[in-house]
Amino acid sequence: MKSGFKTIAAAGVLAGSLAFSGMAQAADTIKVGILHSLSGTMAISETALKDVMLFMIDEQNKKGGLLGKQLEAVVVDPASDWPLFAEKARELIEQHKVDVVFGNWTSVSRKSVLPVFEELNGMLFYPVQYEGEESSRNIFYTGAAPNQQAIPAVEYLMSEEGGSVKRWVLAGTDYVYPRTTNKILESFLKAKGVPAEDIMINYTPFGHSDWQTIVSDIKSFASAGKKTAVVSTVNGDANVPFYKELGNQGIKAEDIPVVAFSVGEEELAGIDTGPLVGHLAAWNYFMSVDAPENEDLIKKWHAFIGDDKRVFNDPMEAHYIGFNMWAQAVEQAGTTNIDAVRQAMYGQEVPNLTGGIAVMNTNHHLSKPVLIGEIQDDGQFATVWETDGVVVGDAWSDFLPESAKLTADWTYPWVCGNCEKPKYVTN
Repeated sequence: MKSGFKTIAAAGVLAGSLAFSGMAQAADTIKVGILHSLSGTMAISETALKDVMLFMIDEQNKKGGLLGKQLEAVVVDPASDWPLFAEKARELIEQHKVDVVFGNWTSVSRKSVLPVFEELNGMLFYPVQYEGEESSRNIFYTGAAPNQQAIPAVEYLMSEEGGSVKRWVLAGTDYVYPRTTNKILESFLKAKGVPAEDIMINYTPFGHSDWQTIVSDIKSFASAGKKTAVVSTVNGDANVPFYKELGNQGIKAEDIPVVAFSVGEEELAGIDTGPLVGHLAAWNYFMSVDAPENEDLIKKWHAFIGDDKRVFNDPMEAHYIGFNMWAQAVEQAGTTNIDAVRQAMYGQEVPNLTGGIAVMNTNHHLSKPVLIGEIQDDGQFATVWETDGVVVGDAWSDFLPESAKLTADWTYPWVCGNCEKPKYVTN
């Protein structure tokens, strides 16, 4: 492990603590909390996010740190246990006195920690695509909102370019993100004239492994003579047997395309991608993007991690953007005080890794591009469609009547995350 950053012990996988060398006095360092599952069903996705945060902290310390101080990583393992996320969040803020936290993957884990961050006035950067329908002054949502991923992906599949799909399987893990996202998508599809009988919805528990019957049901549903696609919000290690079963049953992309919202380069690293070539994912970033910023960062990432085969993915880019914005805001504010940094965050700009500029908006969401990619046999994605520019993340979906009238704006003096839109706002 690199030694360019300072870390302290903070709860680990087996012994309850994960220690790193370089203990430092609290007054001499700026503490960065890292709240990601390093064990359990979500470790397949979240371990890489812990690693990229250590990388970003190392990079910042090489530049001299912030405000004349070095950064100190405080790593905890909530172990894919949703109530434990709240305990670990409280530990980071109250016991370790961290100045900011980067963490979480699932929405149920985010919902678990949200009251803690609001009670203790902490700051969380959440890097993963999510269902929206939430706005907190203590969370910056650097992953995609539904209008930056789910809606564009379905619109693409409905288009002639995307296959003119008429029948839809909404398959997800049984928790808040898939259920809310599918509620939005079902409303969107019906608004587009898709009848209820052409929408199949299925949920499975975390870690689900027996996909034979479900995949058979998908094949049967697709046999009605209408072009059918699967929209997948399956999360965590359940994706491995799901994709393997697609291959086992001979489901090819040209027959029943699958577009995933939680499968990226990291998840594909453990799968034989040969049978999956042509299936899709919708993200705001792919490692294969040809941009100087991307090439430069990947070189630094490989040098840090010591493995040229380690991939980089969308949530990792979201942490890259969020961390750099936070660092800029701290320097601008001249302090790590949460309230001061929050105000300095609005309007922060950071080059994203696709060649554009990410902007933090006053609703705590980023402006980001949307990309759709096809799985290649090397586990990478070839971009087949992308937006012309960036899309502003929307905390509240326009396709749910109760949400369409709401807006979020956390700038002083009008501070509200679920206010009705002013009369002069038309979108």
